Parts: sequence; C-alpha cells; structure tokens
Amino acid sequence: MLPTIALVGRPNVGKSTLFNRLTKSRDALVADLPGLTRDRHYGRGLGGDMPYIVIDTGGFEPLIEKGIQKEMAKQTLLAIDEADIVFFIVDGRQGVTPHDRVIAELLRKMNRNIYLLVNKTEGMQRGIATAEFFELGLGDPSGISSAHGEGVRDMIQIALEPFKKEDIEVNEVRQKIPKIAIVGRPNVGKSTLVNAFLGEDRVIAFDEPGTTRDSIEIEIERNDKNYILIDTAGIRKKGRVFEAIEKFSVIKTLQAIEEANVAILVVDAEEGITEQDAHVGAYILEAGRALVVAINKWDRLKEDERDIVKQDIQRKLQFLKFAEFQYVSALKKKGLTEILKSVDEAYRGAFIKMSTPKLTRALIDTLQQHQPPISKGIRPKLRYAHQGGSNPPVIVIHGNHVNAIKDSYMRFLESAFRQAFQIIGTPLRVQFKQGENPYLDEEKRKPKEGVVSMRRRKNALRKKLTDKNKLEAKKR
Repeated sequence: MLPTIALVGRPNVGKSTLFNRLTKSRDALVADLPGLTRDRHYGRGLGGDMPYIVIDTGGFEPLIEKGIQKEMAKQTLLAIDEADIVFFIVDGRQGVTPHDRVIAELLRKMNRNIYLLVNKTEGMQRGIATAEFFELGLGDPSGISSAHGEGVRDMIQIALEPFKKEDIEVNEVRQKIPKIAIVGRPNVGKSTLVNAFLGEDRVIAFDEPGTTRDSIEIEIERNDKNYILIDTAGIRKKGRVFEAIEKFSVIKTLQAIEEANVAILVVDAEEGITEQDAHVGAYILEAGRALVVAINKWDRLKEDERDIVKQDIQRKLQFLKFAEFQYVSALKKKGLTEILKSVDEAYRGAFIKMSTPKLTRALIDTLQQHQPPISKGIRPKLRYAHQGGSNPPVIVIHGNHVNAIKDSYMRFLESAFRQAFQIIGTPLRVQFKQGENPYLDEEKRKPKEGVVSMRRRKNALRKKLTDKNKLEAKKR
C-alpha cells in the first residue's frame, strides 16, 4: 500500500511550504472535495524511487472550539486517520506554545508513526533550537528548514524506510494480470461502470470504521482475458450516501492509481471537464500510469451537442493526448468492449520491450529528418538509445552536449518513438545521458608538442573512443 504522510501543526509553522517542496509544486496535484479545499490538499511525492502521498492540513488550533477553526481541527483529525505517518511541525523560532502541547497530547494517544519536525531552524544551531521541544514527549525533535530544504530529504528517507520491503513484495506480483483503477470524481458513473463490467448489480464497496485503508480487488473475465478491478472510495453503497464514503475518496483514488497498471478516468459528458477531472488526470500523468479516458453518459447528449462537447473535452485534456478517449454509456452498457480494447493497448504500451538496436535505428531515422537545433553555437550530437524502464516506458539517449536540448525537441523525439513503436495509451519518458570522454585530459596540448602532432594524436583518440562506443552499442 502506498504510504501516506500527513502534515500537522498550528497555523504558519510552514506546513504548506513543506508540502510544496515534497510535491515539487505550488499547489495540490489533486483537488479536494467541494467544501474541503481550504482544509486538506493532496499531492504525490517521491522519496528516492519510492512514491508516497502527502496531505497538507489547515492550521490545527484545538484550543479554539468554535467557527472555522473547529471545522479545520476536525479535518486535521480525519487526515491523521488516513495517514500512516504524521509529521508534526512546530516553529523553532517561536518555541513551544500551548497549542503545540495540546496537539502533542492528542498525537501521543494515536497509533501512528509520528515525527516531530522543528521548522525554520536555518542559520541556528540545531541542538539549541530543538532542545526545548523534548518536553512534548514525541521523541527526538529534528531540525529542518522547509523553505531551504535543509534536513527534509533525510526525514523522508527515515520515515519511508519501514515501507520499502512491503513495496518490493507488491511489485513482484504486479504484472501478472492487468490491474485497472476506475477513478474520477463522485457521481460520474464509476460504480455503474464497475457493475457493467461485472455483469451484475451488486454493492462493490462501503467504507466502515476500520476498513478505510483497505482496497478491494475484483477479478473479472471478459473476452477470454482476465483483469483485476481496483475499487476506489467513490464506489458506494446504494441508497443513502454516508459521510465516511466521501471523506476518504481522494486518498483511495490516489492509492488505486499507484497500484494500477492502467487507470480509467471517468468523466461526465453532461457536466464536461471540471478542474478536479483535470487534476486527477495530472496525477495519473505524474505517476506514469497508462490511461483510458471514458466519457460517460454520452447517450444523454443530443447529436448537435456531441461535436461541441467532444472538442471541449479534447481541448481541456490536451495534456492527456497520449490516451485513447472512449465515449460510452455505463448504464446502457455501451462502449465496454471498446474500453477494454483501449486498456489492452495501453497495457501493452506500458510494458513494451524495445531493443537497443531498434531504438538506435529509430533515433538515427529521426535525426535524418530533423537534427537537434543549435544552441550557443553547438549542435547536440545524439549517438544511441536504450530502454531504461517500463510502466511507464523510459528511453535513455546517449550523446554529447545533451544539456542544450530544448523541451520542444524532446517532445519531437517522444512523438517519433511513439510512432516507430506504436506506443498508445501510456506516458513515455525520454531522458538524456551525457557521454563520457575518458581521454579528455589526454586531448590537451602537451608541453613541446607541435600543433600537427597534437591533432594527429587527438584524432587517433577520438577514433578509438568511437570504435569503443560502436562495440558497446552492438553488445546491447
């Protein structure tokens, strides 16, 4: 299960600054449910090669029992319930406050991994700045600076260490059967789509106390192929909608995306694309998951409305153009076959195997069409390519002066590789690696060496290096 970190503390201690640093953004990647946007923000972070979810909470002032502060305190407690790890953030410049003491007392009663972070300690002696916070009874306080990043990376590594073995065990069995996460905001038809795939009308999931961290996986067989559907909290019991279902929907959606091989993003054709739809799509892209976009309730639109709606959807989700868009009706079970065909294609693309010779040939063909633009008088030289990973596929290109390659040319290369290998429905990462020159020092002019002699020696060294690179490329 993807670990979740909640950032807790009174107002103005630097929680949002730390959130932005952990997620490398200036806002939450995924919008919260209506009415909660001021209280909790969700984003995705990466500790080394391990992803995690981080929750930014509103200022926690438990001594104030009225108004918006009371509601924000309630939302903070819900975030703690969702979390595996709690970062309790205090202000090293203000010292211990009465609110800090009350929050610490609440946290001591909770069965969570709690880390006490003393923020704003830049320019201070850490030992002196953190000493008085021992009285909170939460173990050794750690001095950090969320604004400058001091101590943040170390804390993330320490906090995530217990979850790494669990993550390895999950990944070993991950690729046997395609795992599909059906995600989207509430009331767009996710549960109807799941029931349509199952071929029966049944209760898929219901959040009850003690089960808020569980995800339900349902194996189905369609067209002689097996799939696993990962349930999210947006799928609900018929009839009355309980608050418990809504309050955990965001966290379960993010976890389902991380656990899946392919995500189906369900949107409402009648309502069009909302900001939250786009945020969920952005999270899927950031996580590198294969994607199918299902525009549900398509049957409710009139013929003359469909072209306008289709253009609007494709414009607002332009950043997801690598995915296939299917226009369906989950209620009438129309378009299900097309969705699964797109899922199969996206899954194939996510785990495609590309040999080094074929990748290098595709690179050479692309370079013959369009060389990298000259930057500061130098044209980058790209030599060969190999595959660096799957789900999403990663292509690593080796060459010289690769730091001068612009984003526009990188997108051009991505498009060329997609076309060459027919990669559809998955993000594709293109990375560059600067070629090493082991003879760099030898290329300098030696004492008492003539210009002609130096050129001959340098040409011989370059030929030797070229032959070595060609030999390595053949071995790959």
